[in-house]
Amino acid sequence: MLNTLIASAALLIMQQTPAQISPVNDVTNSAKAVYLADEAAKNRGNRSEVTVLATSHLRQSLPKDFDLKHFDLLLDKLEAWAPERIAVESLSGPQCDYLRAYVFLYDDTADTYCSDPEPARKALGLNGPEAAEKIETLLNLPAADRPAEERRELAALFLAAGDPWSAIVQWLRLSAEDRIAHDGLTDELVEYLNKRMERRGENTVIAAPLAARLGHERLYLVDDHTYKGNAFTDWDVYGQQIQQIWDNDWVKENGKFWSSWGERVKNASDQTVVDWYLALNGPELGRRSMAGDFGAAAGADTPGNTGRKYFAYWETRNLRMVANIREVIGDGRRVLAIVGAGHKPHYERYLGVTSDLEIVDVRGLLD
Repeated sequence: MLNTLIASAALLIMQQTPAQISPVNDVTNSAKAVYLADEAAKNRGNRSEVTVLATSHLRQSLPKDFDLKHFDLLLDKLEAWAPERIAVESLSGPQCDYLRAYVFLYDDTADTYCSDPEPARKALGLNGPEAAEKIETLLNLPAADRPAEERRELAALFLAAGDPWSAIVQWLRLSAEDRIAHDGLTDELVEYLNKRMERRGENTVIAAPLAARLGHERLYLVDDHTYKGNAFTDWDVYGQQIQQIWDNDWVKENGKFWSSWGERVKNASDQTVVDWYLALNGPELGRRSMAGDFGAAAGADTPGNTGRKYFAYWETRNLRMVANIREVIGDGRRVLAIVGAGHKPHYERYLGVTSDLEIVDVRGLLD
C-alpha cells in the first residue's frame, strides 16, 4: 500500500509542469506550503492541543518531609483538562541502549539518566525489542480494564524495555494487595518499583499519578541526549567558561526567584503548589532564562566557542524532544508535556511552528 502511494505521488509530480513545482531552495514558497497546511487544519476545526507544564526538578527542590498530598489540587486541575497522553523529560529504553552501545561518545550518560533493564530482561528471558513488542501486542488489545496479572506482566515488560515510569503507572493502577511478585515480577523487581515510587521527582509526584487517575497505560518518554558535538570536550575548561557566561544579572535574578519559592514551598499548602506552578510557567522566568543562559551563551565570544557549543547542544536537544512530542501527539487530541522550566520557551517556540496543533496556555488550566 505504501509503495503504491509513493508511486502515485511520483507520477503526479512528473505530470506537473516546471512552473507548478517550487525550487527546493525557495524558502518563502516552502514556508507558505506549511502555513497552508496549518490553515487547512484550522478550517477542519479540531486541531490537536498541547500544553506545556514547566516544572522544577522536584528531587532537588522538595524538602524530604514535604507532604505530597499538597500536589492533589494541581493534579485535580490537570486531570480536569483530560489529556489523552502525557510526555515526560526522560530517556526511552531504545535510546538508553543506543547510549550504552556508543559509550565512547556519551561517556556516563546512560549511567546518569537511564535505568538498568537487565534484571527484568533476565527475569523474563527477553531483550529490549522483544519486551517492547510484547507491550505493544498487549496494549493493542482493547480492554476497559486489565486483570491484575496482566498489569504485573506489563510492569515487568516496561522495566525490561527500559521504561520504569510506565511500569510505575501500571503499578499504581494495581490495588495495594495486588502489588506482589508474580507474572514476571521477581522480589527484586517489586522492591525496585517500590523504591522508584518513593523517589520524589516530577514523574512520580505528577506524571505517573496523573496518568493512573486518567486511566492511561503508560507515559511517553521524549528526552534526547544523542547530541554528539560535545564528545571529547575538555570538561574542566568547558565548565569554567560556562560559569563565566552565567555570571550575569539575568541569571542572578532567576536565582532569587528559585530561592524565594524554595522558602515558600517549605511551608506549602495545596494552593501554594498551584501558585508555584503558575509562577514557573509565567513569561518572566522564561525570558530571564533565555537572556541569561541561552542568549548569553549564543552571544559569548569564548575561546573554543564554548558558548556556541553549549547552545548548539541545547537547541539540538530541544528540537529532538519536540519532534518526539509531535510523534506522541500523532492524531491525538490532547497532550500534556511536563518538562524542566528551562525547556519551556524552546518547547513552545518549536511547537508553535508545527502544523495541525494548538498550544494551550497551562496557566489557564491552573487558575
